[in-house]
Amino acid sequence: MKILILEDESILALSMREFLEESGYEVECFTDADSAYDAIYENVYDLLLLDVKVPGEKNGFEMLEELREDGNVTPAIFITSLTDIDDLSRGYECGACDYIRKPFDLAELKLRVEQVMKVQCFASSDESIELPSGYSYDLKKMKLTFNGETVQLAKTEAKILELLIKKRGSVVSCEMFWEEVWGEWVDPANIRVQVGSLRKKLEKDFIKNVRGVGYSIDF
Repeated sequence: MKILILEDESILALSMREFLEESGYEVECFTDADSAYDAIYENVYDLLLLDVKVPGEKNGFEMLEELREDGNVTPAIFITSLTDIDDLSRGYECGACDYIRKPFDLAELKLRVEQVMKVQCFASSDESIELPSGYSYDLKKMKLTFNGETVQLAKTEAKILELLIKKRGSVVSCEMFWEEVWGEWVDPANIRVQVGSLRKKLEKDFIKNVRGVGYSIDF
């Protein structure tokens, strides 16, 4: 498995590269988006690990947006110190599968890489995602349909559903909800209420409650 790393912090890039190579991956590192962009069209990679704030004409967001527009659907994970919910949302809109926030433990990096490669990851260039039980979700319009009929969702419900879709096949914890939907700590009871409200609008067991862990949807 071949991984591309876009990271301009040389010490961090070296640490990531050595760790991933010891884990059995083939790794190439780039310090600017322009060089990384060219390399992606000259080689085949199984995963992209992208910093956002990097030298070059494009940042990490813009580079991935261009790749998706060109039809490249290589799974991508953003590695960044950005924490604003708007930045996180843009990353997913660009077509990223996941985020890793700096600073992070290298063991977390390995787990995230393994998870992304284990589950189906989609790019935002897809107009809609086909889901179980006759559901379909339009990423750009944030619209859920059931057997062709629109399911009316509140904004927070749509964000919760979208996170579950991005993580489908795995469990989404309360911590992941408040980090990636609200952008700040939220009482778990509030999260349960919001998820409960969403579940009432869907077929029974479409969203599964993994007791004591979180929620999930199947492929």
